[in-house]
Amino acid sequence: MKEAQTEAPKRNMRNAMSIDLEDWFCVRNLSHAIKKEDWGKCELRAYESTKRILNLLDKHQTRATFFVLGWVAERLPELICEIERKGHEIAVHGYNHLLLTEITPHEFEEDLSRALETLENCGVKQRPLGFRAPSFTIVEKTKPWALRILEKHSFKYDSSVFPVGFHPDYGVADAPLAPYKITERLYEFPMSCLEVFGNRLPFSGGGYFRLFPYCYTKLCMKRCNAQGRPAVFYVHPWELDPGQPKIKLTLSKEIRHYRNLHQTEKRLDALLGDFQFTTVREVLGL
Repeated sequence: MKEAQTEAPKRNMRNAMSIDLEDWFCVRNLSHAIKKEDWGKCELRAYESTKRILNLLDKHQTRATFFVLGWVAERLPELICEIERKGHEIAVHGYNHLLLTEITPHEFEEDLSRALETLENCGVKQRPLGFRAPSFTIVEKTKPWALRILEKHSFKYDSSVFPVGFHPDYGVADAPLAPYKITERLYEFPMSCLEVFGNRLPFSGGGYFRLFPYCYTKLCMKRCNAQGRPAVFYVHPWELDPGQPKIKLTLSKEIRHYRNLHQTEKRLDALLGDFQFTTVREVLGL
């Protein structure tokens, strides 16, 4: 009986639903094949795939946080305004999807400022409080200057730290699993992992959501909530778009990008029905 109670989800616990709003050609996996200067030549598909997400959120009466890429917002301002009108939180994903591990502090601040200016020009009324770095690249070597710049621009939280140590591109192995104050003025809502026998198992979304069976995500979410921790989940609009152009990739990258795209919408529908979600801002009480 005690074991069953430990595993039972806390019914009143609200998790954070987040959308990394970028288009199919913006992702790290395709960067060797599609250069940033060629993005303008690619077919924009973010509008329709984001509408699919908005329809699911409407169906489940759920509000989410949209970490918006400025490059996309500049081309789809009406979509960003619609997201805000529906009561969702607008947050920042940078402008050019630059990995913090590959740029200087000055370049980061320029990119961040341009993203904020673009959202304002779109007509967004709320002041963005949250930031998520492309490819979760707030890591040990970028934390000191990146967090200082976020504070300078009046952000209240970051959601970029992945508390794992195995990934070659991101991760802070010893980071806390629950939301915490990462600086005196800034909260961190780390990407959700479940610790099992000393190993941290990611289940936050993205490729982990598509590559593993839905029951894996559901079980990890339940255990996370049973431990008293809200989870943060993330998905990209392109992950609900199996009809996107197919680019020739290495086998590992092909699996990470294209595997089970046709199942994402159905799985997201199930997840929104099985758990309570709201914005990152609301979970943090900001």
